[in-house]
Amino acid sequence: MATKLAALVVLAAFLAGPAACEGASICFNGWLRLPTYNPWLCSRGSRTRSLPWQRGRSPSGLGLGHGYYDNRWSRSYCPRAEGIVRGAVRDAVAAYPGIGAGLIRLFFHDCFVRGCDASVLLTTTNSNNSDTEREGLPNKNSLRGFEVIDAAKAAIEAACPGKVSCADIVAFAARDASYFLSNRRINIRMPGGRYDGRESFANETDQLPGPFSNVTELQASFAAKGLTSDEMVTLSGAHTIGRARCMFFSSRFSEMDPAFAAKLRTQCNGNDDTNVNQDDVTPYVLDKQYYENVIDRKVLFTSDAVLNLTETMTQVRENANRAGAWERKFERAMENMGKIGIKNRADQGAEIRKVCSRVNN
Repeated sequence: MATKLAALVVLAAFLAGPAACEGASICFNGWLRLPTYNPWLCSRGSRTRSLPWQRGRSPSGLGLGHGYYDNRWSRSYCPRAEGIVRGAVRDAVAAYPGIGAGLIRLFFHDCFVRGCDASVLLTTTNSNNSDTEREGLPNKNSLRGFEVIDAAKAAIEAACPGKVSCADIVAFAARDASYFLSNRRINIRMPGGRYDGRESFANETDQLPGPFSNVTELQASFAAKGLTSDEMVTLSGAHTIGRARCMFFSSRFSEMDPAFAAKLRTQCNGNDDTNVNQDDVTPYVLDKQYYENVIDRKVLFTSDAVLNLTETMTQVRENANRAGAWERKFERAMENMGKIGIKNRADQGAEIRKVCSRVNN
């Protein structure tokens, strides 16, 4: 099913051009935009609905701790673990800054599906399923950073076999990517202690908010994970880095700043698979420029543009105008997101994987 959806997304984006926008049906939690409702693509409740939302319980992060691997009396003692991850991320970002954006996105896409358990890394699972989250519509052929995680894991296993989870490596890598891409202005206090999950399913990636989502849908997606509307606006600021395929925004050129839209039309050149920078001003710096772009109508996705509406406008303008405000909020929101759905040693189906892409035997 996920493979068929991925194959159809290009056609769906093409069909939902400007002339089809008004009556379009948004499916798969904001990842598909169709000119009319299609029961096959939007089955089992995946058709977008504007319903009141309630926030779930805030993530507790039970079992996590700062400096988790530094306690010499613990069975998880591995004092070099965080330094190894930071070194791997530093080298990768220095060689190609875009990989840092991929590592932050990898963390987000991990935590929003089954919690922060590295299920996004799996290619085969405990139930021998190979149609994993990596094959899901939001992830297929778009997630980056696996090689950085694998390099860090291999180095850690050589130093401290069986001690450090892949889930923690993903979390630490996102923390360190944020640090280096922000020119050391963002310092996330990321705790450790997560265990790895043993299952992963492509069809569960519909929990990830998509580029065609409206404010209500975004709030509902984040509320389901126990995150606030303000945290949703804050974490959306990560769209100041990274790249996006034209298929996800080519239907809304008429809604953008005209000069910005003209530049994007030239870059896309009619090819929906072309990738462009999400932030045209500081594309390789994790900063508050995103919020200025939202105000100026120089953002790509519907899910970005809708933040400049009444319900979230105050947060957008505060983040744009107050020096240092967004950076501090981003630090807290990333730490909180890293507490979603934590697995620990006592949980059934939890382990410390030896190799991040497959479960232990």
